[in-house]
Amino acid sequence: MRLTRVLLAASVLAASVHTLTACSAPAADEPPGDPRTVRVATYNASMNRPAAGDLVAALRSGTDPQIRSVADVVQRNAPDMLLLNEFDYSDGAVDLFRDNYLAVGDAPIDYPFAYTAPVNTGEPSGLDLDGDGRSDGPNDAWGFGQFPGQYGMVVLSKFPLDAAAVRTFQTFRWADMPDNLLPREYYGANSDALRLSSKSHWDVPVDIDGRVIHLVVSHPTPPSFDGPEDRNGRRNHDEIRLTADYIAGADYLVDDTGLAGGLPNGSSFVVLGDQNSDPVDGDSYPGAIAQLLDSPALQDPEPTSPTAGTDTADFADPVPGDLRVDYVLPSTDLTVTGSGVFWPAPGDPGAELLSASDHRLVWVDLQV
Repeated sequence: MRLTRVLLAASVLAASVHTLTACSAPAADEPPGDPRTVRVATYNASMNRPAAGDLVAALRSGTDPQIRSVADVVQRNAPDMLLLNEFDYSDGAVDLFRDNYLAVGDAPIDYPFAYTAPVNTGEPSGLDLDGDGRSDGPNDAWGFGQFPGQYGMVVLSKFPLDAAAVRTFQTFRWADMPDNLLPREYYGANSDALRLSSKSHWDVPVDIDGRVIHLVVSHPTPPSFDGPEDRNGRRNHDEIRLTADYIAGADYLVDDTGLAGGLPNGSSFVVLGDQNSDPVDGDSYPGAIAQLLDSPALQDPEPTSPTAGTDTADFADPVPGDLRVDYVLPSTDLTVTGSGVFWPAPGDPGAELLSASDHRLVWVDLQV
């Protein structure tokens, strides 16, 4: 039986999809109350399509080769909790992916619990944000996109999600962040209206045998495709800062329901997502990802692959080249027992799946 619960937060519709089955019970061979190892992963799966409805059509077919490869990557790595970036938001898409791709094949995998919600990409602002005299282009949306929901996000989990406690920051205004990097000279009179998150920022609590782990997820805009004003680089920096400030408990943050404040002190969490920022290379605004990597509240397991070290994305050569942009960063109270980047060498098992996306799945094993 499938149960869809809809949350109305301010003017934002947040849909959370749950499957109520025996799969929510503790895994076999791991008695309740004993420490267990869980795998948390992030994967920019490039499951975006050029027009609304295209992804649903491909999911409904069950035969799309790119999506089949994405599912194979997920099945091979078998995370217990997974963030998918660039998964177009649309009614029914999550169920179709689970039923027609993840649940079939040589190593089917079941995620009884899922969360997805609207994002800013492609959502019309009604403003001329790029100064071309029109207000209906992809650059005029709250986040760049051809249609509402493009480049969305999905959280999949083998453990129950607390839908009532989810917090989202889709409508948080960039101007409301103290000491922000907003390029007012570029946006002019529209500056105060701009939303900060190019997609959204979510806190999704997961219940693992009575222990709550907050999945703090996002997908900041890439720090490129702009001009000397560096509007995307600045936005990327401040989107990452929103996450860093949230886990630090910043009181200026107000979520889409009007609740103020950040993550409560002492919470266990994992920061997940394609942050579009490398600590050394690329076009990031100075110090962007360092706002997370230098945070005393979290740890960086530095997942690696034998093929590309800590890099997680295979971008065009020579510029920007391979970069580390996808992160799984647990809070310091969680014990890391393993980590990795799924990037098999040519000829190794799974190497044929890498064409599914220019990003690689990144995983961290935690003792909970």
